[in-house]
Amino acid sequence: MTQIEPIHVIGGGMAGSEAAWQAAQLGVPVILHEMRPLRGTDAHQTDGLAELVCSNSFRSDDDETNAVGLLHWEMRQAGGLIMTTGDKHSLPAGGALAVDREAFSAEVTAKLEAHPLVEIRREEVPGIPPAEWDSVIVATGPLTTVELAEAVLKLGGEDGLAFFDAIAPIVYADSVDLSKAWFQSRYDKGETEEERTAYLNCPMDKETYEAFIDALLSAEKTEFKDWEKDTPYFEGCLPIEVMAERGRETLRFGPLKPVGLTNPHQPDVKPHAVVQLRRDNQLGTLYNIVGFQTKMKYGAQAEVFRMIPGLEEARFARLGGIHRNTFLNSPRLLDGRMRLKADPRLRFAGQVTGVEGYVESASMGLLAGRLAAAERLGREIDLPPNTTAIGALLSHITGGAEASTFQPMNVNFGLFPPLAEARKGRRGKRERAMGYTARAKEDWSAWLAQAGG
Repeated sequence: MTQIEPIHVIGGGMAGSEAAWQAAQLGVPVILHEMRPLRGTDAHQTDGLAELVCSNSFRSDDDETNAVGLLHWEMRQAGGLIMTTGDKHSLPAGGALAVDREAFSAEVTAKLEAHPLVEIRREEVPGIPPAEWDSVIVATGPLTTVELAEAVLKLGGEDGLAFFDAIAPIVYADSVDLSKAWFQSRYDKGETEEERTAYLNCPMDKETYEAFIDALLSAEKTEFKDWEKDTPYFEGCLPIEVMAERGRETLRFGPLKPVGLTNPHQPDVKPHAVVQLRRDNQLGTLYNIVGFQTKMKYGAQAEVFRMIPGLEEARFARLGGIHRNTFLNSPRLLDGRMRLKADPRLRFAGQVTGVEGYVESASMGLLAGRLAAAERLGREIDLPPNTTAIGALLSHITGGAEASTFQPMNVNFGLFPPLAEARKGRRGKRERAMGYTARAKEDWSAWLAQAGG
């Protein structure tokens, strides 16, 4: 029997871990290269695979009316490592899927270490991989080293795009004052009492809110290096002080919106704004402040965030931070199978391709692993149709988006082709969403069947 040559996967984040798992599950050997702990990044704190560096939420798990939940469903149907492990270490989150980040990363690492067809090498790949590596998945994520990014961009002949991403702080639960804060998911969402009380809520009256905005605007911020100053933020993950700079009411219509919540300490008083904290680990000892990505300096963060009612004595397990994220102009640089047009042996996956979010990144890893494995096995498989969540993301980054204005994108129904008129009918938003998900599930199941399950 002819020996199957390995696929090389560079990067052990969400996409790289999923890509390695999918290829190995299909019977193809994989060498997974991860530079940590030999070389760290501005955001990672451990050397674990699939470390969650920002939020611990995979967002909505509703696969009937939400595009993210549909993406979860597709990945589960494909035996995705990220989703099955996330499900095992899930935390109550009021209809969303949040995970215990340490337990999640530890199990992903253990599963890949134990897989007989996966070899993990703790080493950096500083530039273009050696020519003898004839099948490579580059899944180095938004924290791709400058050296590798420059090498790829030089090969591709295009300027890169970059944006800043910010990390929210994490608070010790026992330092929150429950005489002011309370447990409740917005609109009491969730099927169990635990899910309906998955968030801690800190109310603000108008005077407190206005003082908080003033403090955000005047706080000392991180100074960027000259080469970073013109890098745009990703609109879906703006630092809280940047949102405040856009208008004093911006936060009240964003992460601090006071809707769907009732303060049991003052049930007759409607809060002017509400800060939410989401459970961050299985023990319930850590909570992250939702939407509070920040570029404030550490001292300023502690001072400003302790202005929030209920957090006056807060102790922080981690303060917020900011780092530069890099992504390719994928519509120009990649072909329809995520291969670099200038060097097709290099396939890209994850956030470096311009998808945004944990599950979006992992889903591109899932697809890259399957496509690379099929090529290695001499099988031709079709691409998933753009009526599916994974197919819609793929289509967007490989030509559906305008290259001249390409920006990172979360999965959403706007990326899907419209429903047929007969199927669409005169239905409302919920019914239309259910039409998208029903069509996607049917098409994804058919694609999986021809792609090897």
